[in-house]
Amino acid sequence: MSSFIKKTIGDVIREQAERQPNHEALVFPEFNIRQNYRELYEMSRSIAKGFMALGVQKGDHVSVWTTNLPEWVYLQFGLGMIGVVLVTVNTNYKSHELEYILNQSDSTALVLMEGYRDTNYFDIVNSVMPELSHAKPGSLSSSKLPMMKHVIYIGSRKEISGMYRFAELAELGKSISDATLDERMRTLDVHDVINMQYTSGTTGFPKGVMLTHYNIVNNGNAIGSYMKFTEKDRLCIAVPLFHCFGCVLGVMASVTNDAAMVVIDHFNPLLVMKALESEKCTAVHGVPTMFIAMLEHKDFPSFDFSSLRTGIMAGSPCPVEVMKAVATKMG
Repeated sequence: MSSFIKKTIGDVIREQAERQPNHEALVFPEFNIRQNYRELYEMSRSIAKGFMALGVQKGDHVSVWTTNLPEWVYLQFGLGMIGVVLVTVNTNYKSHELEYILNQSDSTALVLMEGYRDTNYFDIVNSVMPELSHAKPGSLSSSKLPMMKHVIYIGSRKEISGMYRFAELAELGKSISDATLDERMRTLDVHDVINMQYTSGTTGFPKGVMLTHYNIVNNGNAIGSYMKFTEKDRLCIAVPLFHCFGCVLGVMASVTNDAAMVVIDHFNPLLVMKALESEKCTAVHGVPTMFIAMLEHKDFPSFDFSSLRTGIMAGSPCPVEVMKAVATKMG
């Protein structure tokens, strides 16, 4: 393994964009999105400038409540560029859990999608912050969440009182010069906290684990190095980005080691198998139940997994027979 890297998240994506601008970086098959490193870097910069235009300061906390959307990746790098702490919110949370996390983390902004499975995030957020219904975007005053000022919505709903649309961030960011963003990036230290991950803990209440640029960049680089990632690798990420498995062992392992990311919105065995074959993925991450779901799927025999060479099975105990099946049947 190489020696430790003393770079911020923003440094890492900038250097990749300079070194291999046209190399494929991010693929979302479901959204028909295919971006190279230059495009990913520019998109992340536009989001960074958007948050600066909102007045979000270095050290502020922004909670993100979405599945594996393209916006999640832009936020990971964009917020990282301006020293803002990304607070991960579990996609399975309900209203009381969301309220607890937003309060406990001192979040000043929340980015949310419409909803996931049987949970409507938009309705939950409005129930926790009823003041949104008559607030102007950016001027929220919530009785339950006194720190919260900005709510940013990803979705197609027409009426979103009190919220910005995610697409507005890039437009707002046009008021911030490139030089102003670059100056902010230069003020960051690799040991600044940049990510807060909530873990259930043993006493019931989730606890925020604070991770720095140094933590995330080096953990990602170490994983990618041990997996021998190069610019020829393509990692399928179907594990949640709100967990370290996705955003560190997936995103950062790829970006620090020149690989491309093929991201799936949320795990679906058929969609993952289609992506593995059509995108010629060389690696795939998953928990044991994900691999079992693919191995036991009726269409499993019809897919070509010959491009696969490595991956990670983790998150819970991995049965020996499942490991053997993945090695022999998936390569």
